[in-house]
Amino acid sequence: MNDLKLSLKTLIVQTCDKDCDPASIGDDEVLFGENTRLALDSLDALQLSMALQKKFGIRLTDSKETRQIFASVAHLAAWLEKQGCGFA
Repeated sequence: MNDLKLSLKTLIVQTCDKDCDPASIGDDEVLFGENTRLALDSLDALQLSMALQKKFGIRLTDSKETRQIFASVAHLAAWLEKQGCGFA
């Protein structure tokens, strides 16, 4: 699970063009919103969703569910594990 989380953090930094060390992102850190460290927005969510589709072959279609899944790296990793997309 730790490998998956680090991979997701790296994906977020690269996809959303953030200038920070992926390892510095906390597993439970809030990712979206003006008052968050990364300050990800709806465009970032779209880009991240497309990157996840390309990397894992999954689609996020329900916006309410997507907001919950993207709440933190921990939430995203747990959801991907449930989908069978985790690392062995």
